[in-house]
Amino acid sequence: MEKMEHTILEDQKGDRIDKVISGLDEEWSRTQVQQWIKDANVLVNGQPVKTNYKCSLNDVIEITIPEPEELDVIPEEMDLEIYYEDKDVLVVNKPRGMVVHPAPGHMTGTLVNGLMAHCKDLSGINGVLRPGIVHRIDKDTSGLLMVAKNDMAHESLVNQLVEKTVTRKYKAIVHGVIPHDFGTIDAPLARDTKDRQSMAVVDNGKHAVTHFHVLERFKDFTFVECQLETGRTHQIRVHMKYIGYPLAGDPKYGPRKTLDIEGQALHAGILGFTHPRTKEYLEFEAPLPKDFEQLLEQLRK
Repeated sequence: MEKMEHTILEDQKGDRIDKVISGLDEEWSRTQVQQWIKDANVLVNGQPVKTNYKCSLNDVIEITIPEPEELDVIPEEMDLEIYYEDKDVLVVNKPRGMVVHPAPGHMTGTLVNGLMAHCKDLSGINGVLRPGIVHRIDKDTSGLLMVAKNDMAHESLVNQLVEKTVTRKYKAIVHGVIPHDFGTIDAPLARDTKDRQSMAVVDNGKHAVTHFHVLERFKDFTFVECQLETGRTHQIRVHMKYIGYPLAGDPKYGPRKTLDIEGQALHAGILGFTHPRTKEYLEFEAPLPKDFEQLLEQLRK
């Protein structure tokens, strides 16, 4: 069982405890959190509380995250955009707004639900809720994901991620005009101590490196390509904010006044890896989503 602590901040005081906790991690649903509170897996200043408890400044919340239950993932017919598939691996283009895998409380509508309907065989390494999922992209990021259809493929793809031999290139629109054409951001990332649902550059965080180069400059924005060397949670979003060029449309790390796009303007456009069985290098490219292209057209005008 994992334990986590959170101290109530100024902007959270007066909020209901279930609302605060479900806001700490985008995978936790309100229903699931309410169950944790009822089961006394949530303590405030060492005491159990009710789900409608209103938080006070500096309350210390202790959360014991129960082991995930063995839940059956319901296959759901979806119109998935499959770029490649054989008996070992599958490459899919995930639309913006879709969550990659189920979590207790939101068990349907995820990419995994669609994959389960599309093919019955996915690796079991990550357990019932994340079958076949080797790496993730955020709900509001679109683009290519590799999926393992058996445990051999899963181990091979994970090792390639660890050894940094997977090619992962993203296109993004950021606020501000980046003066230089190329850059590398080498800054360690960890959970933000003030806000557990966000990541931040932290001295003793995990090693994280993002390379970028400028594709096009506009009056107040820049179109860039970012290449991941490591794949930490929210890496590109946090790194670009850290150097002063946050992603357009990013509800968590970007400014309020931004471009008209649902979620961050970030697209995982190029994915390359060595096939686990044939050892052949495969690379795929997915075009920008329509709304992303339209934004670029507006900026060019």
